Amino acid sequence: MPEPILNGLRVIDAASYIAAPVAATILADFGADVVKVENPGGDTYRALNSNPGMAPADNEFHWHLTNHNKRGIGLDLGNPAGYEVLQRLVSNADVFITNFPPPSRARLKLTYGDLGPLNERLIYAALSAYGEAGPEAARSGFDSTAYWARSGLMHAVRPDPDSGPARSMPGQGDHPTGMALFGAIMLALYDRQRTGQGAEVHTSLLANGVWANGYAAQATLAGTSMPLRPPREQAGNALTNHYQTRDGRWFILTVLNQDRDWPRLIAAIGRPELADDPRFADRATRNAHPHELCAALDAAFATADLAHWRQVLGEAGLIIGVVGTADETGQDAQMAACGVVRTTGLGQAGIEKLIDSPLWIAGHDKADVTAAPGTHQHRDEVLSELGYSEAECHALANQGAFGKPG
Repeated sequence: MPEPILNGLRVIDAASYIAAPVAATILADFGADVVKVENPGGDTYRALNSNPGMAPADNEFHWHLTNHNKRGIGLDLGNPAGYEVLQRLVSNADVFITNFPPPSRARLKLTYGDLGPLNERLIYAALSAYGEAGPEAARSGFDSTAYWARSGLMHAVRPDPDSGPARSMPGQGDHPTGMALFGAIMLALYDRQRTGQGAEVHTSLLANGVWANGYAAQATLAGTSMPLRPPREQAGNALTNHYQTRDGRWFILTVLNQDRDWPRLIAAIGRPELADDPRFADRATRNAHPHELCAALDAAFATADLAHWRQVLGEAGLIIGVVGTADETGQDAQMAACGVVRTTGLGQAGIEKLIDSPLWIAGHDKADVTAAPGTHQHRDEVLSELGYSEAECHALANQGAFGKPG
């Protein structure tokens, strides 16, 4: 196998929390040398698990997920000496990634206008909450606020119209948004191959949330709207609905080709007599009596466990989706077989398995997984590579480049 495809690419990850660092992580997975620049006290994302409602753990599993395969250095970017180190990093880099809000970028001299002149081949990648322009461009936000709430997703994804909006789980919007930033970076790198020039690219949590909610959002632009989903017992289509099995598990049934699949379904569930029920005789009558059909299917699926229905419906060529839980990830044979979960060799860090980035290129291995860095872990080697002498490193430390001296 050849070496990872991005070997030799130099990336500065000067971003915090999740979405922007995710883009750098994917670059690192494919061999890029990524230097993680944190404030001297460390990214506050490291302490996420200490917050109420988060998963208790003795290790920073979330930090390893988002920052593995990187090297780390802590810099005070508000300090002239720390900023000078960053400038030298940028001068030698291919990609610079940030998620500082636009006003903070301007204050710290981290805009493309500030850094681009240092390196004409630099790809400058910015991620924001609400975009780079407009009255709210300066606002900070997280995926829960900008991706889920503002986009309409949080309003739409709820058990029924009378319930409160559904709350997202940590990072659910960050990881797909990081994929978008990764794509923008790769597009700019491709363009650089043709022109020799760097570029500024950006994306936002808001844009990606609306993109994820594109069907409903585009409906409004077309002069219509997507109705909120009613309770499942009152769904308008019983053949694309959730059902509970005898052992309390749920799955979603998705029968779109009714002419082909309706006979298969009633045979698989052992209810052939439903074919003679005038309420379910054809597509039109089934669509006219969804609540009665839902009740009939409820009764059928309650007679056996999930494992039985997975086998029987699968053999019938019917499409279902098990409502899985995160607890099952490590035991899911399909996830392991297709590479969703990767074995790391980082047992000493408590990270024997890791959720892999969802991209693969045939004929190219990803880089071996290394542990996410400590805040200052690779400072000396990074500075040495930048040409700093030992005396100069001491001088930088005394000037507060890496945090308060002493």
